[in-house]
Amino acid sequence: MMVRWLMVRWLMVLLILGSQAGAKQMNFLQARKEGFVLSGGEAFSPRGFNYDRDADGRLIEDYWEAEWLKVEQDFAEMKKLGANVVRVHLQFGRFMESRDRPNKKALDRLEKLVSLAESEGLYLDLTGLGCYKKETIPDWYDRLSEKDRWRAQAVFWEAVAARCADRPGVFCYDLMNEPVVPTGQSKEWLGPAFAGVYYYVQYITLNQQDRERTEIARDWLRAMTAAIRKHDKRHLVTVGLLPTSGSGFMPKEVAREVDFLSVHIYPASSKIQESLDTVKEFSVGKPLVIEEVFPMHCSVGELRDFLQQAKVAGWMGFYWGKTPEEYRKSDSLGDAVMLGWLELFREMADG
Repeated sequence: MMVRWLMVRWLMVLLILGSQAGAKQMNFLQARKEGFVLSGGEAFSPRGFNYDRDADGRLIEDYWEAEWLKVEQDFAEMKKLGANVVRVHLQFGRFMESRDRPNKKALDRLEKLVSLAESEGLYLDLTGLGCYKKETIPDWYDRLSEKDRWRAQAVFWEAVAARCADRPGVFCYDLMNEPVVPTGQSKEWLGPAFAGVYYYVQYITLNQQDRERTEIARDWLRAMTAAIRKHDKRHLVTVGLLPTSGSGFMPKEVAREVDFLSVHIYPASSKIQESLDTVKEFSVGKPLVIEEVFPMHCSVGELRDFLQQAKVAGWMGFYWGKTPEEYRKSDSLGDAVMLGWLELFREMADG
C-alpha cells in the first residue's frame, strides 16, 4: 500500500515538473533605455502578433473554453511563424462579475493561457479593460462615476497581477487599448466603432471639468499602475496609444509613468515619412514598441520599408487563426493582404 502511494506521489511530481518545463526555460524581461533584456542579460526584441480575434470575428473569450484546441494550434502556428510575443486583449466584462468581484473562472482560464504561452516559449502582452463589443459590457459598468469606474478598473488589474506576478511568460501589462481623455465632455465611454463592430477606443472620463487633459491621463495611469504593483513589482507596464498626442496622452508625460511606450501605427502609401515622424515623436528616452502595425493603407513592400527604417525596440502585427497555407487557397483580396503580411512577418522574423 505504501509503495503504491509513493508511486502515485512520484508520478504527480513528474507531471508537475513536466508542465513547468517550458516556464523554466524562460527568463523575466527588463526594460533598458533603448530596448529589452532577459534577466540573464541577453537582448530581447519583441516580434509578434495581436491575437485579438479569430477569422470569424470572435474575441478570445468567446471560444477559449469550448475550443481550447484551436487556441493551442494558433499559438503553435504563431511560434512557427517566428513570433516571440503574443498580445491578447482581455475584455473587462468577461473578467468582472461586479465592480469589486473578479470572475474566478476567467482568471483560471487566463492562467491556463499563460501556461500555454510558456510551453511554446512565447511572452504575453496582456492588454486589459477591453470593451470591444457592446454586448460584453455590463450595464452596471457604464453607470459608474469616474471615480468608481477607475476603482473597478483597478480591481481588474489587481486580480490579473495577483495571478500572473510569478509567471515568466508575461511580457507586460498594457493598461488599456487606445485610451483617450476627451476635450470637454463625452456622452459615452466608447469612441467610434471600427467597421461598425469593434470599439477599440475608450474614454477614461466623461467630463474634463477644469482639469488639464494630461493631468487626468497621469492620474489614471498612476491609479492603474499602483493596482498592479500591489501584487507584481516585476513585470513591465505600458499603455497602447493612438499615434497622436491629441488623445491627451502626451508621450513625454506617459513615459514618466510606464516602463516603455507602445504606439499603434498603420502607415499610408506615399506617407511613410509621416509614420516615421510619429516614431520620432514617441521616442522619448524609453523603449518604443509599435504594438499594432499592418498593411491596411499601404503595400507589403512599403510596410517592410517602414519597419526597417523605424528602428524601434519591437513591433506586433496580427494573427487571426488561419495559416498562410489556408490563405493561399482563397482568392479574396482581404486574404491576399493577410497572406502578404504573414509572409513578410516570417521573412523579417527570420532576419
